[in-house]
Amino acid sequence: MAIWGCGNTVVIFLAALQGVPRSLLEAATIDGASPWRRLWHIVIPAISPVIYFNLIMGVIGCLQTFATAFVMFTNGGPGRSVLFFAVYLYENAFEARQMGYACAMAWVLFLLTLGLTWLASRGTRGFVHYSEE
Repeated sequence: MAIWGCGNTVVIFLAALQGVPRSLLEAATIDGASPWRRLWHIVIPAISPVIYFNLIMGVIGCLQTFATAFVMFTNGGPGRSVLFFAVYLYENAFEARQMGYACAMAWVLFLLTLGLTWLASRGTRGFVHYSEE
């Protein structure tokens, strides 16, 4: 089911690839650059903001996995093997009625998401190039 959710990512990547300046690719071809060099030195830097965006959205999406596990597997599945954090949060809030504990779990999820987003931003600082058009 995870494959079903990657359509929006593919559309975003396709739009980014169509935004790569043709003049740069043609100039590199005329200069004798190989397809690998064109990919590595022109295409990837041109779509690096989109790669960064999809990375952040993927991290956030992974941390908020809820609907699939909740709909397909009641009670956490076999041996509670699909008891994701968001499902456990839901169980504490609405089945066990421990709202305070669930609220604390939600804050932990928020801070974890914030921390991983910050870490990804720091880690990609030198690799994301924005065009100056």
